[in-house]
Amino acid sequence: MKISINGVAKDVTSTNLAAVLHEAGYGDARVATAVNGQFVPVGQRESCPIEAGDQLEIVAPRQGG
Repeated sequence: MKISINGVAKDVTSTNLAAVLHEAGYGDARVATAVNGQFVPVGQRESCPIEAGDQLEIVAPRQGG
């Protein structure tokens, strides 16, 4: 199914947020996630369904100065 990850169209087969993160190559990385503009805590990713057309935002912390 087609979804958007950080503004880029992607085809995924996973149906929940945790699985989409693994499929997209994030594995167990510490990231913040939002689906259709709604923040999704780590503990709710397994139960967060992903459907065609959803928009995911994945943000990783950065260090620097």
